[in-house]
Amino acid sequence: MTGTQRKIINDPVYGFITIQHPLIFAIIAHPYYQRLRRIQQMAMAQLVYPGAIHTRLHHSLGAYHLMCMAVNELKSKGVEITEEEEVAVKAAILLHDIGHGPFSHALEQVLVEGVHHEQLSLQIMHHMNAEFKGQLSLAIRIFTDQYSKPFLHQLISGQLDVDRMDYLSRDSFYSGVSEGVIGYDRILKMLVVKDGQLLVEEKGIYSVEKFLVARRQMYWQVYLHKTVLGAEKMLVKILERVKQIYKATDPQLVTLSELDFFLGSFSGKMDETALAKFCAIDDHDVMHAVKVWGRHPDPILSLLCTRFLNRQLYKTRIQTGPFEKDYLAAKQAGTIQSFGIHPDDIGYLCFTGEATNTLYQTKDERINILFKNGTVTDISQIDNALIHQNLSAPVKKFYICLLT
Repeated sequence: MTGTQRKIINDPVYGFITIQHPLIFAIIAHPYYQRLRRIQQMAMAQLVYPGAIHTRLHHSLGAYHLMCMAVNELKSKGVEITEEEEVAVKAAILLHDIGHGPFSHALEQVLVEGVHHEQLSLQIMHHMNAEFKGQLSLAIRIFTDQYSKPFLHQLISGQLDVDRMDYLSRDSFYSGVSEGVIGYDRILKMLVVKDGQLLVEEKGIYSVEKFLVARRQMYWQVYLHKTVLGAEKMLVKILERVKQIYKATDPQLVTLSELDFFLGSFSGKMDETALAKFCAIDDHDVMHAVKVWGRHPDPILSLLCTRFLNRQLYKTRIQTGPFEKDYLAAKQAGTIQSFGIHPDDIGYLCFTGEATNTLYQTKDERINILFKNGTVTDISQIDNALIHQNLSAPVKKFYICLLT
């Protein structure tokens, strides 16, 4: 793969990342891609792990680097990957998260209701493909699993994809949580393809085990740490409150950014106009808005915004079973009294909910192992206590958040 340009990027996790194809350069230079610099990878995790302030752009470049390694490994084992396919799968991994909005998963269903970030990623890819005169067509086919070589899609989105390998490695690096460290280089060395499917060689079982355990631990220790959860819910409640009281004529609610469109007049239809507005907003718009709203006369909104900015967050408790109705009623009654709010507004200051692994799915752990004798077995069927224990661990927990 040669191009007229070659660039190396110094990445703190992997060292040097090489870019050397005109299409890859064009993607990285695109304003929609550059927007990822302004969106944090781990949303509110920095309030607990202060180093966790890396961006979606860091993650995207890291996943691209691991894809380069995976493709080289498979080619060295005789797997046929044409140059066109190689560029396409690298383009697809660069763009896999392009549809994330401000603060990534934390605000996903609040800002643009009913639209998943993967749908937005695909819409943005189609938009860019038109600009690039069809050069992303194959990347889109691979991304949507419409291509004749399923393993290329599985490298982007599967149980052992380079996306997950990068975010586990990167998030553990930046947060300082060593439980997330995985042997990504060994897993990549163990990848093989049989009948078009991505498999792992038998001797890679223990590395895959570590990967599964690391993911589970990172999920509960970092992504759903009770304080992180409380902070993200506070941001969600702020936006829900703004939407409830939003009037375009209220100068203290208007942010003078494209955020206003999604708070007020957005119909739920993501057309070209809405897409362009979506691609113009990032974390900075939301944080600016929170500062502005901290001075709003609405007592609930100003209270939540001021508390959020000063890290005076909800007190959050997480447990394995639902909270008793009497317990919740008592907490809510106490909160109403403490803050002197109307009972109708208690849902902003004291509420319960469920936390599940939907952000980083663990429900479908289909990782196929290729044994030396040629047989293929799903890892959950292999007689190994650690894996069975990991797969049967609970993936749903219940939380209560309240202001004190």
